[in-house]
Amino acid sequence: MRHKSIGKQLISYPIIFAACFIYALGFDWCYAPNAIGFGGLTGISQIVNHFVPQVSIGIMVLILNIPLFILGFKILGKRVLVKSLFAMLISSLMVDFLTAVYDFPQMDPILAAIFGGLLIGTGLGIIFSQGASTGGSDLSARLLNKWLAWISLGRLLMAIDLIVIVAVAIAFRSLSSALYGIVALYISSLVSDTILYGPASAKMAYIISDHSDEITQGIVLHMERGVTLLHGKGAYSGADKHVIFCAFKKHQIVALKQLVREIDPTAFVIVCEAREILGDGFADFDNANT
Repeated sequence: MRHKSIGKQLISYPIIFAACFIYALGFDWCYAPNAIGFGGLTGISQIVNHFVPQVSIGIMVLILNIPLFILGFKILGKRVLVKSLFAMLISSLMVDFLTAVYDFPQMDPILAAIFGGLLIGTGLGIIFSQGASTGGSDLSARLLNKWLAWISLGRLLMAIDLIVIVAVAIAFRSLSSALYGIVALYISSLVSDTILYGPASAKMAYIISDHSDEITQGIVLHMERGVTLLHGKGAYSGADKHVIFCAFKKHQIVALKQLVREIDPTAFVIVCEAREILGDGFADFDNANT
């Protein structure tokens, strides 16, 4: 088992290397030649490179990341730290390498924002799925979250990226740079989340009804889905109730609502997105990103 685990960890490095190439290609091909604002430390490096062209973006990213990795040692842990240092080093050097070997021409800005977001999101999604990080705004948000615990990590990450994108636009004196950067940021976030958690093809539902037994039987027999009964109590009535909890495929949502409506039109139903579901009838643990 230990040898299998070590082998899995070693395989991560060529995968991270390939992902870093995709990340660098997206930046050098789509962002840099079209002056599209990028978030995080790469965006700050864009600003420095704009005013001091002798300082390459890749080297600047490395310099800015060093203190972050020192501060974030305890947050990341040894295994993640090693992988993240590797990802940060390769992605930064790859950005400078591709710039040196090929002069990428400008393209239509909206195409650059779309395909840049796709490539960057793909690269980051694969890197994150291997338990690594490129540092930058991701690590900055984790560090800030220690002191700003009331703000979610996702919001901190977006706030940092947006602030840097606006700063890049000011440096370039171009509002379009920020607007295209926001489009690219949104696309890259969607793509990386899809790679990490899947295409959100599953949902989960909480159903509160006085006919919980009939609804449960309907779900189990007709939809062939497992059900968990949670104990609930009405705050106003004080009556004990069963709360039906079930996970199901996205295409089954219409059948579920019809089944509940036929049995109890007054039932209270909450349907939520499920980012990832592991277990019988869904994804296997062995195939999940860990």
